[in-house]
Amino acid sequence: MENQVSLLKSIAMDEIDALAAHLVEISDDIHAHPEIRFKEHYSSRRLADALEAGGFAVERGTAGMDTAFRGQVSLGRKSPTIAFLGEYDALAEVGHACGHNIIGTAALGAGLALARVFKAEEAVKAGLQGRILVLGTPGEEAGGGKVVMVENGVFRDVEAAMIVHPGSLTRVHSESIASYKVTIRFRGKPAHSASSPHEGINALDGLLMTFNAINALRQHITPDARIHGIITKGGFANNIVPELAEAQMCIRAADKKYHHELIEKVKNCARGAELQTGAKVEFELFGRTYDPMKSNSILEDVYRKNLGVLGLSEDTATKRGSGSTDMANVSQVVPSIHPSIAIGPKEMIGHTPEMCAASKSSEGHKGLLNAAKCMAMTALDLLSDPELLEKARAEFRA
Repeated sequence: MENQVSLLKSIAMDEIDALAAHLVEISDDIHAHPEIRFKEHYSSRRLADALEAGGFAVERGTAGMDTAFRGQVSLGRKSPTIAFLGEYDALAEVGHACGHNIIGTAALGAGLALARVFKAEEAVKAGLQGRILVLGTPGEEAGGGKVVMVENGVFRDVEAAMIVHPGSLTRVHSESIASYKVTIRFRGKPAHSASSPHEGINALDGLLMTFNAINALRQHITPDARIHGIITKGGFANNIVPELAEAQMCIRAADKKYHHELIEKVKNCARGAELQTGAKVEFELFGRTYDPMKSNSILEDVYRKNLGVLGLSEDTATKRGSGSTDMANVSQVVPSIHPSIAIGPKEMIGHTPEMCAASKSSEGHKGLLNAAKCMAMTALDLLSDPELLEKARAEFRA
């Protein structure tokens, strides 16, 4: 059986090599048309159209999101089901500085390779059966498209899910921390700042006091936790006491219980400012709450071996701090992995112009193809060895 799986892997890798120019063109085209969360109409259409052309049955508008899609192809029965997840939203101002053009196209490439394998006589002879899903998941950047998919049961019949993120390091194990995004809004009372300031209540003061209180709080939070935000409204003219002030805050932590405690502490910072200024505070959740990542070690081991097949190894550089992703919410309901693939120098930082440039570079193209190959080979290992999937499920349940 091992020789048969190796042969199927060779077919998959040959298919990705044959599609390389096509995949690179799609990735670079998405890069040239950056679209922010839930507005990725061009990008999702390009990926979904390519899946259909490659033999996938494609559903568009999945889970009620216009720019989500669900492509499937199967051989024999529809179980086990392995899902490749694609992202394709960009960041405002800096475009694809998180490399989501690569993520979406790598999932496409892995899916097209498995569709080719499913048509091969070698797959039938090997008794290969199962289903591949390619899921287009919009709005990862503060939107939480995968959270919506989880809530709508898209992963109900999925046995394993995977996604590969480009960056400065090649890593198999991934960690991410819980993330909660909230608008803090103060409402005061307007007045002329020179002739009658005593008649006003300054909403901006409430917000500034909140930021100062949060800065003091930072001395006393766990090392994994993060609190960061921007002021989005602070008044209209310097001679009018601000009636309305708003900030968008993101609160993160690795432990879910502590995360809830930290959210309450941040809100208390704002409540204290309300008492001091007289401006009334409001809290409004925006986006969706992201869970911590629960990476499956069995799936990691399989993926790691396939990195070796490509002659790649994991980086040993010191790990940077963790961010947050809605893939973590998927990992809470199905065995999942979220490896990273290097597309630039180790000192490169995500969400920067340098990362944006790397996402359409020759190194970015190599990372795209390697990610597609690793996912395709990992899926073949899982489809051909029911015991591996059972081990992954057992760890997940535990």
